[in-house]
Amino acid sequence: MKRSAAEIIKEYGPFAGVEAVHGVTYDGTHVWFASGDKLNAVDPADGKIARSIDVAAHAGTAFDGRHLFQIAEDRIQKIDAATGKVLSTIPSPGAGGDSGLAWAEGSLWVGQYRERKIHQVDPETGKVLRTIESKRFVTGVTWVDGELWHGTWENEESDVRRIDPDTGKVLEQLDLPAGTMVSGLESDGGDRFFCGGGGRGNVRAVRRPRRS
Repeated sequence: MKRSAAEIIKEYGPFAGVEAVHGVTYDGTHVWFASGDKLNAVDPADGKIARSIDVAAHAGTAFDGRHLFQIAEDRIQKIDAATGKVLSTIPSPGAGGDSGLAWAEGSLWVGQYRERKIHQVDPETGKVLRTIESKRFVTGVTWVDGELWHGTWENEESDVRRIDPDTGKVLEQLDLPAGTMVSGLESDGGDRFFCGGGGRGNVRAVRRPRRS
């Protein structure tokens, strides 16, 4: 297992009125983060909130290219990104104990925090298609270039780790500095991960390791 210190590239926030950052996603232009009763879109160029949607937003956030998906307690909402309207809901697999959320390969991938699990979920029905076991509490989840990464937050320590999607084995780990926590997680498809900063109410960009 390859292990190294996480390289923090940039910090966004804290933002006025935001007590905590939960889920994080990226739509190709803006970084979206969940703050309890809103979804907020941040311009990563200037770090300012460009738009907000009034919607329950308690945990993970994802984007499928057109829709936002947002965990609200024991359900996952499908939201029209253009209008902010909730189009449908499905049950969340952890029944309120869910954390991270990602979109990949036509499925939702849902972290179940204290159960140390990641579930592949049918976005239409909420049916759990498969479950991956992790070694630590799961916060954010993201797929990039066929790699499954998730954030951890346990015993006041956080890291971002790449795991084998078949076995759950840790393949690579980026350790965050002491006192720096990871709530949501999303890749920009390139060399950055966007990480929610939990109760600090901010978002960090962390460098994704290069591939040879």
